Amino acid sequence: MFESLGEKLNNAFKKFRNKGKLTEADVKAGMREIKLALLEADVNFKVVRDFIKIVSERAVGTEVLESLLPAQQIVKIVNEELTRLMGGSQSKLTIASQPPTVIMMVGLQGAGKTTHAGKLAGLYKKQGKRPLLVACDVYRPAAIKQLQVVGEKLDIPVFTLGDKISPVEIAKEGVKHAKLKGYDMVFIDTAGRLQIDEVLMEELKQIKAEVNPAEILLTVDAMIGQESVNVAETFNDLLDITGVILTKLDGDTRGGAALSIRYVTGKPIKFVGTGEKLDTIEPFHPDRMASRILGMGDVLTLIDKAQAAFDEKQAAELEQKMRQQTFTLDDYLAQLQQIKGMGNLEQLMGMMPGVKPGALKDAKIDETAMAHTEAIIRSMTRREREHPEIINASRKKRIAQGSGTSVEEVNKLLRQFEQMLKMMKQFSDMGKTKKGKKMLGRMKMPF
Repeated sequence: MFESLGEKLNNAFKKFRNKGKLTEADVKAGMREIKLALLEADVNFKVVRDFIKIVSERAVGTEVLESLLPAQQIVKIVNEELTRLMGGSQSKLTIASQPPTVIMMVGLQGAGKTTHAGKLAGLYKKQGKRPLLVACDVYRPAAIKQLQVVGEKLDIPVFTLGDKISPVEIAKEGVKHAKLKGYDMVFIDTAGRLQIDEVLMEELKQIKAEVNPAEILLTVDAMIGQESVNVAETFNDLLDITGVILTKLDGDTRGGAALSIRYVTGKPIKFVGTGEKLDTIEPFHPDRMASRILGMGDVLTLIDKAQAAFDEKQAAELEQKMRQQTFTLDDYLAQLQQIKGMGNLEQLMGMMPGVKPGALKDAKIDETAMAHTEAIIRSMTRREREHPEIINASRKKRIAQGSGTSVEEVNKLLRQFEQMLKMMKQFSDMGKTKKGKKMLGRMKMPF
């Protein structure tokens, strides 16, 4: 995401970096480049105009022109203003004082509303909530079935009265059912249209009046660029939405929608969808997103993902095994699965500081190789996983056949594992000396 915008902004910053001191003329020329980068990223024209005005005013101030490192000051100002433009700080979901908290999901067809109703319910289920999905889209063929499939995958119940009852009645009965059965969150999946029309809006207004939702979340497709801002503006005017879920952000290299929606509607982006899987949803942090755009990384989100994926008890056991040199291929596999649990590896790499947007454009992380590693280990017997030194030529052939890989790949994995064990032994040997113990005491094991 934001590859194109990030690349162009970093090219604009080069104009500042080549100067020891900046003049107002230098700032003006650089701002012209930043303006073009934002317009090409499909950012709303009014947003660009006001953004450039504010950044320019700050950039010709004494903090920049008299600074020893003016280029860094410009990047700092742009970072701060991008953060402000997207809302300043994270906007959390409003939780009702008396359960259930009712969340009404609205949006056009194809934006991912049904899927993201499930994603959001799944996210809060992980946080200990008891969510209920309510199927109110009675018009789109198989919409109810789609929500039921999503609910089944996430083990979240779906309330439905079929497609012959009014959506307003279904929403009302769904909330009643939640109260009766003790569900503390209700996600109402409403109908969408290919375009906004009066009938759709009237129905949504009636559902809103009937269930009095704590949140009305508009699902918007980031891929449609400037049009997504127009959609958000119209829905907000007619329904007074409380927030936005921006979907397909992983496919939007420009990022114009994320930078324009808050400014145009006055309503925050609360969540972003970053992939097709049902766990690819993140709370929207304007400061972290600004850092990603400028290639400064997003370490905090990386830590959040690691904490969600890594089991503390398992991590402590692994560390102990590594210290005692009892680390097996089963442990290696467990470690691999935890890394996979953090999500798409290319996206994770993009969160590393210093990895500029666009730098990974042609670099493909081989997730197939990880799958092969998993298949190879699973094709081994328990004894082979615990004592890989017994794996001879005939065993390697059997393992390769069982995993659908080659003997060469099996050999490669065993070599990597052996190298890892040697490295662990070095750490362990260091711990036996006084100096080594002191060094290890300041170190944390990586897993």
